[in-house]
Amino acid sequence: MVTVDTTRTVVPARRIPMLLLGVAALLLCIVLSLAIGARSVPIGTVVQALFGADDSRDALVVTGMRLPRTVVGLAVGAALGLAGAVVQGITRNPLASPTTLGINHGAGLAVVVAIYALQLSRPIEYVWFAFAGAACAALFTLTLGRRAGDLDPVRLVLGGTVLQLVLVSWTSAVLLFSERTLDEARFWLAGSIAERDLGVLLPMLPTLLIGAVLGLVLAPALNTLALGDEAATALGMPVGRIRMAGMAAVVLLAGSAVAVAGPIAFIGLAAPHLVRLVLGNDHRVMVPGCLIAGPLLLLAADILGRIVARPSELEVGIVTAFLGAPLLALLARRSAR
Repeated sequence: MVTVDTTRTVVPARRIPMLLLGVAALLLCIVLSLAIGARSVPIGTVVQALFGADDSRDALVVTGMRLPRTVVGLAVGAALGLAGAVVQGITRNPLASPTTLGINHGAGLAVVVAIYALQLSRPIEYVWFAFAGAACAALFTLTLGRRAGDLDPVRLVLGGTVLQLVLVSWTSAVLLFSERTLDEARFWLAGSIAERDLGVLLPMLPTLLIGAVLGLVLAPALNTLALGDEAATALGMPVGRIRMAGMAAVVLLAGSAVAVAGPIAFIGLAAPHLVRLVLGNDHRVMVPGCLIAGPLLLLAADILGRIVARPSELEVGIVTAFLGAPLLALLARRSAR
């Protein structure tokens, strides 16, 4: 049997400066996320607050509000970026993302129904409903995407697209029926990391970590899968099992991210493309690179949302949707070529 050497992960020397630049950009976004808001805080105060050397009002804002928000943004961005890389790898579709599997809309419907039926009012109360809705939507898409016992990439994406339309219509019906539910759910449905403390993130950490480990382990296999199903099978790869494991990773990552921050679009689509542009198509490098690109894009969008609407702010989900629409058009144009 022919085997493929997937044990070594080599970053070409010419790509290392770009990788370091990405890390530096992420660190800059972290600092800016701690410093910028309705009231700007000097960088020096931010540093002193992080080391406990300042107990002023500005320092309390940094440690009590902006630090948890930034940590949540890092976790959610990394999860969405990694999930996007895995789903594009298992479907061999550069336009695939967790959204195309119905994960965002499944979580949205579950949260809306939970708010309507159980009179919930805080994000911590419906985290698990969101995760369950995301998982159920992904499993239903998985069922639609199966053919002859294996996952069919085309059926998978088409099934997710059809499911999205159904879930959106159901969610809209519930929101139109109940004005209170609309008032409670619209902030979460916009997608935001504002007012998300670590208490919302901690319940999702186990699923996030399991999903991240599974996604990183699958990275070498995605290289072989990119050769095509027939070639991958000839090389001894269990294609169906790899796709099933990839779907499990996507559900854990994207489901947890949506449960914490709401349905934030386009991060899972854009992050893999950004990493491919910088580091190339090798999934052994590209998939871990999304752990940098995802948080970078999410925090940058969150910072932009704070700046453009001062002293108020735009939810990060609105910013990513506004910037992601032209990106999707550009990627579709390139794919057509």
